[in-house]
Amino acid sequence: MPIAIQQTDILALLMITHLIASLVAAELRNLRAAIWALVVQSFLLACIIASFAFVWNNYTLLIWAFITIATKVVIIPALLFYMLHITSLTVELRPLIGLRASLLFGTVLIVVFYWILRTYIYFVAPTQAAMVEPARSSLTVAFCIFSLGVYVLITRRDVIKVVIGLHLLENGAHLALITLAPALPTTTKLGIWTNVVVAAYMIVKLTEGIYKTLGVTDTLALSELKR
Repeated sequence: MPIAIQQTDILALLMITHLIASLVAAELRNLRAAIWALVVQSFLLACIIASFAFVWNNYTLLIWAFITIATKVVIIPALLFYMLHITSLTVELRPLIGLRASLLFGTVLIVVFYWILRTYIYFVAPTQAAMVEPARSSLTVAFCIFSLGVYVLITRRDVIKVVIGLHLLENGAHLALITLAPALPTTTKLGIWTNVVVAAYMIVKLTEGIYKTLGVTDTLALSELKR
């Protein structure tokens, strides 16, 4: 019993740190630093998955943790650093919301969402398993990170930051999936992560082509070009 309590405490600490790292990755204006924050955020996700493997005695989740490290800690950040290299950008384009206002709004968004979701988690995931710790906290954190990713997608103009927002959204969705369906077959897990890597690669190649042709990475400018 003491070991289980220690594992649960470690898992709770990982979730809180994971949530903070998500906010840092979303709000940092230095693109290289934001990518490194995303690396930390993804590594913490892998640690959470590995912790679930021991808390739930489901050691197949260790394979999922390894895949997370390979795809989200190594491959996708490498693609983002490649985007930085080809565009020579260091600071993201001015977002639709200023830094202070965005940081305040992002923090409030997380705090409010966390309180609402933790209090009324049954309406989001109406299962008995979702009401029990650590699943309850995990789902709450997952939906908070998902909403933060959506917020970044809406308010950011820089294509690299848009990819980071998409990555946050995916990490939140994956954390929820792990919590609700930890017994997914390994082949299904591989398929999910393969799709994520392929999507990131396609975005990088598309961005490279647009930048070489038009010299912009501003998604707002690209939307205006359609007119």
